[in-house]
Amino acid sequence: MHPKLKTPLRLALIGMSGAGKTFWSRLLASAGHPAISCDDKIEDRLRTRLRAGGYAGINGVAAWMGWPDSPTYAERESQYLSDEIAVLEDVLAKLARAPEQSLVLDTTGSVIYTGNHHLMRLRKLMTVVHLAASPPEQQLLIERYLSDPKPVLWRGAFQPRDGETPRQTVARCYPNLIAARRQSYAALAHCTIEVAQLRELPPESSAFLTLVGNSLAGAA
Repeated sequence: MHPKLKTPLRLALIGMSGAGKTFWSRLLASAGHPAISCDDKIEDRLRTRLRAGGYAGINGVAAWMGWPDSPTYAERESQYLSDEIAVLEDVLAKLARAPEQSLVLDTTGSVIYTGNHHLMRLRKLMTVVHLAASPPEQQLLIERYLSDPKPVLWRGAFQPRDGETPRQTVARCYPNLIAARRQSYAALAHCTIEVAQLRELPPESSAFLTLVGNSLAGAA
């Protein structure tokens, strides 16, 4: 393992939906590193509400939340964030009680809205790695969201104009959401890795960990 990576290995992957957090966390898990998906944990907490509406899976969570112009969106956005905070609190509490425990944490894109107290604890207990998309890749993230929506907390960034369809508003406002979040991710992270760098890596956990270690060394 790279000398910049501490033992036990504790990595929290942050970034926009579609940046590769789940891919790399699953790859690390397949190599024997314990991993947790916050999306899965939040879905578990929402399961009763989801079943009542006939929803299931991460796409079901997105359908349950609805588009940001729907009348129930604000309430469901708040419920989602409440459950996300509860999931993060539970993960961090368990890590604090077990200093020898390794963990790869696949966070949601909205982890930055969980509050400074939780984010500072996350930064203290784990090495936070930001997977950052370049402008061309950001356009791809927008297209993915429009074609295959995932749960997104807009937090007021969805601002319709007269005559726009919801999809048109999303296409116009999503880049602003990405830009604002990128600043917050960068401030929280111990190091930032561009998604373009990850695309050049072989799909191996050792290659990913070496890149993270090198990025930490460069950020020191």
